[in-house]
Amino acid sequence: MVQSCGMGRAAIKRTNINLEADLVDAAALVLGTTRTTDTVHAALRAVVNRDARARLAQRDFPDLTPGALGALRASRSVTR
Repeated sequence: MVQSCGMGRAAIKRTNINLEADLVDAAALVLGTTRTTDTVHAALRAVVNRDARARLAQRDFPDLTPGALGALRASRSVTR
């Protein structure tokens, strides 16, 4: 079993996969990784995070009005 999204301590799943070396190298440059394992993990995290942001963008927040945002911002500036 593999835990998702960095919650808790993730189990390791060992597997063999065939990867296009040029694609791994290009992804590593974009992601700033050096090892293939780190590149694959970072790419998987990016996919999961992108999906989470897309789902969040689809949500409706009816109580989040400009007035409510102003009140939230005002209360944060007072406590600092």
